[in-house]
Amino acid sequence: MEKRSPRRKASDARPASRDKKFVPKKGFDKKPNRDRKASDERRDSKPREKFPDLPEEIKAEDLHISVRAQLKTLSEENQVFVARHLQMVALLIDTDPKRAHEHALAASKKAGRIAVVRETLGVTAYTIGDYALALRELLTHRRISGSNDQLPLIVDSERGLGRPAKGLAAATDVDRSKLPVGVRINLAIALSGARLDLGQVELAKQELEIPELSPKTVFEQSPLLFRSYAEVLRELGQDGTKWEELAERAEKALSQTEEETISLTEAQ
Repeated sequence: MEKRSPRRKASDARPASRDKKFVPKKGFDKKPNRDRKASDERRDSKPREKFPDLPEEIKAEDLHISVRAQLKTLSEENQVFVARHLQMVALLIDTDPKRAHEHALAASKKAGRIAVVRETLGVTAYTIGDYALALRELLTHRRISGSNDQLPLIVDSERGLGRPAKGLAAATDVDRSKLPVGVRINLAIALSGARLDLGQVELAKQELEIPELSPKTVFEQSPLLFRSYAEVLRELGQDGTKWEELAERAEKALSQTEEETISLTEAQ
């Protein structure tokens, strides 16, 4: 069976020394100053971590307030640092995913326990094809936040690692009816792809036959859903032309409105 690529595009431990004063052992003798100086020089010569440049015009306030609110547990300095890098991710993710990933890595160095930061790093890792890192970060985000919003990418990352069966297993206990509609559509597409990877074409078709597989109500994710269904129909030796045409009409209609959902009519 030919391996398929994923189809989708988008305890707080304190430092041990914080509350402890250093008390030398009995008989401790201070080292000569020259030795301390040499030690300081070795420490200073250690290369500092280099982060991607931040344009001066990028401000922490540019980041959406709902995301900034999740950074409140950080120091003020780190809040600003992380927010600016996350804003750069938002600006670059569609046009320069590699640079976006570098900014996500920078943010993670200062905010590794913040769910949205782990999520962002997972998403950027996925976009550049680092499925192992994407899976680690997205699973961590899921554990920290309790959210299933990135479950489609978790499934696709397992597929990218050549483990479609594990991708299917990741969604086994999830009540899909409780997922946001966009997540539900993307999950259906990812699960269908995993079924195709395993040669289960009929089951791949069934994964896509969700209530949202309809031209009556079209969502942002509908064009890809329609195209995925057309692909599976062709795998089964059936005609997928109708669904390809619906995908094109849906894309055109969505590009001409700011509404989140539309209905495809014969006139469109």
